[in-house]
Amino acid sequence: MRLTVKELLYAALLTSLALLIPLAFQGWLQVVIPPFSATLASHLPTMLAMTISPWTAALVGVGSSLGFFVTLGPVVALRAATHILFGVAGAWLYAKKQRLWPALLVSLPIHALGESLVVLPFGFGLRHALLVIGAGTALHHLADAAITAAVFRALNRAGINLSLHGKGPISHL
Repeated sequence: MRLTVKELLYAALLTSLALLIPLAFQGWLQVVIPPFSATLASHLPTMLAMTISPWTAALVGVGSSLGFFVTLGPVVALRAATHILFGVAGAWLYAKKQRLWPALLVSLPIHALGESLVVLPFGFGLRHALLVIGAGTALHHLADAAITAAVFRALNRAGINLSLHGKGPISHL
């Protein structure tokens, strides 16, 4: 499967946003309870990329990991690498159903469980990982999903269609 120019362009734009969010919001719109951290809207680029294609979501997830590696180090960067997994899964579902909220909700457990498991090799117990990282990630995912839905709806109302499926703006979430 080839990456189209449109996918690559969207991936580049959303990746730049994925890099910018942790860099610009570091210490400002960020909650850190090690090993958990949450930066408001940090999932927005990946969640928007899900409406474009699995390749786009994967590339944006890689960019997100890089941004968090620079700002918060390797453990948080590995947690951010789960954006690749949940983004691809959500993009696949979105391509099948053409509805954003189901894709965001189905990708939530992949995201929360993935981030919980990533910290285990770094000395965090399973209970701590599931309660602090997993629950925190789930709540953060839901908050960013609401932000993403609002941005997606605003883009559609403005006539901006991120879809590669050749259809007009999608009015339902």
